[in-house]
Amino acid sequence: MGIKNYSPRSHGSRGATGFDFSEITKSKPEKSLTTSLTKASARGNHGQITIRHRGGGHKRRYRLIDFIRNKVDIPAVVAAIEYDPNRTARIALLHYVDGQKAYIVAPIGLSVGDQILSSDKADIKPGNALPLYAIPVGTVIHNIELRPGKGAQVARGAGSQATLVSKEGQYCQVRFPSGEVKLILSICRASIGQVGNTDNENLNLGKAGRTRWRGIRPTVRGMAMNPVDHPLGGGEGVGKGHHPVTPWGKPCKGFKTRNNKRTNSSIVKRRK
Repeated sequence: MGIKNYSPRSHGSRGATGFDFSEITKSKPEKSLTTSLTKASARGNHGQITIRHRGGGHKRRYRLIDFIRNKVDIPAVVAAIEYDPNRTARIALLHYVDGQKAYIVAPIGLSVGDQILSSDKADIKPGNALPLYAIPVGTVIHNIELRPGKGAQVARGAGSQATLVSKEGQYCQVRFPSGEVKLILSICRASIGQVGNTDNENLNLGKAGRTRWRGIRPTVRGMAMNPVDHPLGGGEGVGKGHHPVTPWGKPCKGFKTRNNKRTNSSIVKRRK
């Protein structure tokens, strides 16, 4: 796994970098584990934009990832490491001994031929999934559940990792990638190791077109707009002196937007 540079044969390729895909062992996905992916361009069920600057992009098929890991005590062998266009991490194709196949997010150190297991008694090695109470304190983990049986929600992107800090009765303290320390039920599952493809943060797209291929549309600065379009718009010359706000007037720098009283009590240490 590494980053490769392109020859500067055009302005777009000068400075651009890409993956060498040396870790990929299978080019086409497992057909039974894919499904069609329709583009909503970030529109909700009312047809209104819910997230700005989304749309277009290359056509993809979605890979069905097993984030629950509920095939307990059934060993599986890693058959291939594959590219997934829907996420920054690589995925691993598993062949279970009972004949079933599944995809998981591939951690660092997982390679073809390795045997992995989801069990309370599994070894502490990359790819194995265990409840938090069965994982030693200080272990690096990823794919962490927040509610038992719901599936992994935390530390799923390329290079992400969390740390099991301590155990307190039926709860465990976990330090998230953001630095936040949170209480999680000890029966929630997590996978051992750090998510692979750590070079993803070093990628230089090189040109605007590669961003469009990913389905991300251009972002226009508020100051470049007219007063009718944005609170920061208009003015003679460069109109400074405004407080940074969204197009709807909400503060967008330093303004706390978190409003979830249900989970406030589970936060031991804030991320800031």
